[in-house]
Amino acid sequence: MNILDDLKWRGAINQETDHDGLNELVNDKSVGIYVGIDPTGDSMHIGHLIPFMILKRFQLAGNKPVIVIGGGTGSIGDPSGKKSERVLQTMDQVHHNEQALTKQLTELFGADGDFEIVNNYDWLSKLSLLDFLRDYGKFFNVNTMLNKEVVASRLEVGISFTEFTYQILQSIDFLHLYRANDVQVQLGGADQWGNITAGIDLIHKIEGPNASVYGLTIPLMLKADGTKFGKTAGGAVWLDPEKTTPYEFYQFWLNQDDRDVIKYLKYFTFLTQAEIDDLEEQVKNEPEKRAAQRRLAEEVTKFVHGEQAVAEAEHISAALFSGDVSKLTATEIEQGFKNMPTVEVSSDEVNIVEWLVDVTGIEKSRRQAREDINNGAVRINGEKVTDTDAVINPLDHFDGKFVIVRRGKKKYFLARVK
Repeated sequence: MNILDDLKWRGAINQETDHDGLNELVNDKSVGIYVGIDPTGDSMHIGHLIPFMILKRFQLAGNKPVIVIGGGTGSIGDPSGKKSERVLQTMDQVHHNEQALTKQLTELFGADGDFEIVNNYDWLSKLSLLDFLRDYGKFFNVNTMLNKEVVASRLEVGISFTEFTYQILQSIDFLHLYRANDVQVQLGGADQWGNITAGIDLIHKIEGPNASVYGLTIPLMLKADGTKFGKTAGGAVWLDPEKTTPYEFYQFWLNQDDRDVIKYLKYFTFLTQAEIDDLEEQVKNEPEKRAAQRRLAEEVTKFVHGEQAVAEAEHISAALFSGDVSKLTATEIEQGFKNMPTVEVSSDEVNIVEWLVDVTGIEKSRRQAREDINNGAVRINGEKVTDTDAVINPLDHFDGKFVIVRRGKKKYFLARVK
């Protein structure tokens, strides 16, 4: 099947401006296709990842991806999905975010691969106000712009002229890329449909009605319970390992609902239809094994963070499940225990009862500490301790950085050595 047929099977097509024309185009030649992202933050989250996974599929099918970092558009703010005006960032912050996003996207698409990353600040910043109004503004009808969903949704609360003009700037992007980078297709989320069609209209008005340009959008992704995909109790799931560790990233995918996992395998992995159909059968017949979730976690974590990150995440998961944490590295402890109750301790050697009560506060009283130790309910660095006269040496394990305490079957505490 060609790339469009594959996307249709994956449920990844929401709207197309001209299916037959686009289908003929992708069958006949390598196509330039672009996705834009504004540098509103210094990391993408998994919601951003959706259109870039589709762009990656076009790359693997032999097409040429062009990624637009919106240094120009990002400096004024996209009204999409917002109920109020964005707070404008300083240009220093915008440039910092541009660099961070460029690094992430280069890792996803290959340091020397067949793709380009460009910045729309390079051409939008050269436009004077008069050039903008004379050369582009005259092609946009205000009534048509007001009817675009992204603008119409803001009319009750109000929208500034700055954000109102965003769709013109994005249209200029498409025109520039069509001329300079041989881009014929713009890909975006469902909320970008109005901006995409505005760009196509601009190209047809300036370059002629026969200009071969197309738009393609991806459906809004919701979980089976109707809530927005990608949000957790702790907030967004980031691609930056400093914001969301690879272990947390892996766990997010591992914990997906049976009702969602096949959809996510289609969107976020490059597994074949046969492989995904097989996993779907396993979800139906052996859901307790969670084979589909495990494969999803492996594939997406490998794509974003690499195979070593997958191995570490699986090692941490196995250690926490079994309670055998002694073989974890200090780096793995940083990831796996990031959200565990944590205290800071000195490197001094202290009697275990005193350490559990007075130093860490893990136990409420000496009596309770002695009782738990005598009952074998306390493990230090994975080893059961039953001697109330034992001494804790915080420098014994994990490069002298941590002491891991497990009380009972599942309750972990992390002591970080100062």
